Amino acid sequence: MTPDRPLWRTALAPRWTALLLLALAIAGVMSVLGVWQLDVYRSKTAEATAKQALAAPIPLQSLFSVDEGLPAKAVGRRVTVAGTWGPAADQVFITDRRNGSQDGFWVVSPVMLDSGAVMVVRGWVASVDDPAATAPTGPVQLSGSVVASEAADSSGDATRGRVLSSLRIPTLVHMVTYRLYDAFVVQTALDAGTVPSPAPAAVTPPAPPTDHAGLRNVAYAFQWWIFAAFTLWMWGRMVLDAHRGSPDELSDQDQETEPVGSSGTVSA
Repeated sequence: MTPDRPLWRTALAPRWTALLLLALAIAGVMSVLGVWQLDVYRSKTAEATAKQALAAPIPLQSLFSVDEGLPAKAVGRRVTVAGTWGPAADQVFITDRRNGSQDGFWVVSPVMLDSGAVMVVRGWVASVDDPAATAPTGPVQLSGSVVASEAADSSGDATRGRVLSSLRIPTLVHMVTYRLYDAFVVQTALDAGTVPSPAPAAVTPPAPPTDHAGLRNVAYAFQWWIFAAFTLWMWGRMVLDAHRGSPDELSDQDQETEPVGSSGTVSA
């Protein structure tokens, strides 16, 4: 049977107040531990992402083959590409690209490798007729960063010419007669080969994706926060059980909270 006395009187009994203070202290420590685990995760993630960005370039072919899809670990990786510039007719332009405050185009040219080819973003030009957009020829060795296909579909553009609205391998595979790697390389340096003059303006590769290292620490953080909430819930449950307890127990709690007069009797 639920007692007539209000719940707050039970909760404010000295022993439950003391237990609440203890529960709050324990929950506070657990909450701090959760925040600390989240900081550990952020630190590990930042360190792993920076390490990926600063890693020495490796040959593109060592990351994945032309027959494979682009692995997540390869996105943003610095690579080297050694081969021969492909046919000038296979060069494409990606529209609506900014260089400072000016709109223009990315110049994307194929580099023929031992197996298939990789499309390389050579740079930016103000127009497709810019002399810097002239397709290069001959052997080449360059460095750059691996970039995944963009999400927007540009297959409709391919039927109208070599100017596309997005950078997508699924579109380009239907525009060439050879196999393509499932990735682009944004050129950052021309290590060997003929340097075009004039040359397209350099394009800054996108930042590498965040390497979510230390995800286990995120789980630990949530565990600590759940423990903190459970501690406070347990205190509330215990108070509620005491509030619904036997009349004798409630009478004992009343005696703990009711003031005693100077005559030694309980004051009304």
